[in-house]
Formats: sequence, structure tokens, C-alpha cells
Amino acid sequence: MKLTNFLPVTALVIVTLMGSCTKEAATTGNSLSNTSSQLASKSGVYSTTKDANGKPVTPPTTGSQKAVDLGAAGNFVILSKSGITDVYKSTITGNIGSSPITGAAILVKCTEVAGSIFSVDAAGPLPCSIKSPSTLTTAVLNMQTAYTDAAGRSNPDFMNLGAGNIGGKTLKAGLYKFTTSVIIPTDITITGTATDVFIFQVAGTLTMSSSVKVILAGGAQAKNIFWQVAGAATFGTTSHFEGNVLGQTAINLKTGASINGRMLAQTAVTLQMNTVNKPQ
Repeated sequence: MKLTNFLPVTALVIVTLMGSCTKEAATTGNSLSNTSSQLASKSGVYSTTKDANGKPVTPPTTGSQKAVDLGAAGNFVILSKSGITDVYKSTITGNIGSSPITGAAILVKCTEVAGSIFSVDAAGPLPCSIKSPSTLTTAVLNMQTAYTDAAGRSNPDFMNLGAGNIGGKTLKAGLYKFTTSVIIPTDITITGTATDVFIFQVAGTLTMSSSVKVILAGGAQAKNIFWQVAGAATFGTTSHFEGNVLGQTAINLKTGASINGRMLAQTAVTLQMNTVNKPQ
């Protein structure tokens, strides 16, 4: 009789203990889930930005890249190897030059440039051009070295972000690698501190649509943004761009486009009533 009374009591105790353990496990699970969410938030995982495989993109630690050393090429706002064409009137702040092609291929008028125009010979724009082949030779060599440096950076923080379509995105400091062409059909924001470095490696072309803007936020500086582009870089009508373009081929600004940065091309630069400012 005593044993019969004991069994129900024992069963009740076991059920109570199991319920308590289940509640504690659920509480622990919720706590771990909350902690995981907090850690994800602190690590900077974008909740809305995903890679080509649909996985969340984690931004790099700011300042993880060193700036590309432009050397003497940094003294120029426009530098090319095969000439600078122009539809009058452009407004250019900074030095421009072209080498090894003759100065006759620099089709910019003196009144368009607040700076110096360097030429390899006396055929440069008159009366303002400065004949200085040695200055240009050094600058062009440094431009090519800078391109190789930017192209050779390894361990990208972002790989083929947006499958090459970066329109509408907010971009943080780091190394971005694209094995495709890149298009910017809508405004983008580049955000970071005044010392953060942004490097974009583009294996194809870079194309920015008309009226689209690159917007800087949080103190990010155009001088610390480097676009290494293997194909042609083309900026649409009345668009606005930020950063240093290291182009292996042509850099083209369409009518009314502007840039706060440098255009350093291993072929030609084309202008059409543009505003070009060397970054401060």
C-alpha cells in the first residue's frame, strides 16, 4: 500500500523537474540567440546586403588597407599616355599632362586649367604649357606602378559585391574585388573616417549612369579612394564621381560630368564640358 502511494508522488516529481529543465533550456537558448544577434550586430553584418550566393556580407575592419602610393602621379589631376581630348569649356583644378605622346595631343586650352599643363615638347597648349619630359616620364612610371599595386592587393573583404551592380549601396572601408565589369546605375554612398582607405579592383569596365552621384559620408576622403579599372571607365552626363581612377585604358567623362579625384589613364582621357578637381 505504501509502495502504491509512493509511485504517483515520484512521477509528479519527475514531471516537475523535466518541465523546469525544459524552461531553463528555452531561456538559455533565447539568451544565446540574443547574444548571437548582438555579436552579429557588433561585427557589422549587413541585414539587407547579401553576396551573389545570398549570404550576408560582413564589412571589413576600417583602416585594413594602406593607401596606394601615387608617387609623382599624385601631383596631377589628369595624366595620360596618349592624350587629352576636350569639348570646351571644362573647368580643371590641378596639373594635367600627357606622355609619351606629343603635346599636340593635349587639346585643353590654358583658360580651362587652374594649374600647370605639362608637355613632352613645345607643341603643348600655348602660351601656358611647360615642356618637361623628365617630369612626365617619372609621373607616368609612378602611375603604372600605382596601378600594379592596386591590382595586386590580395585577400579582398568583398568579392563581386552585387554581382558587379553596386547601385544604391553604402560602402565601407576595405578591398573590393570584381572579376566582372562594374555598373553604378543609382547613387552610392562611401562612408568612413578621414583615414579609411577604399580600393576597388575592377577586371572589366566601370560605367556610371547619367545624373548618378557618389556621395561621401562620415568623413571619408576622395584622396583615399582608389578605383583600379582594367577596361574603360565612363561617367554619364551630369554624374558626379569621387576618388582616384587608375585606368589601364580610357577614362571618359560625358557632358557635364564632374569628378573630385584624379584621372590617371594609360591611354586617353576625354572631357566634355566637365568639372575636375584634385582632391584635398
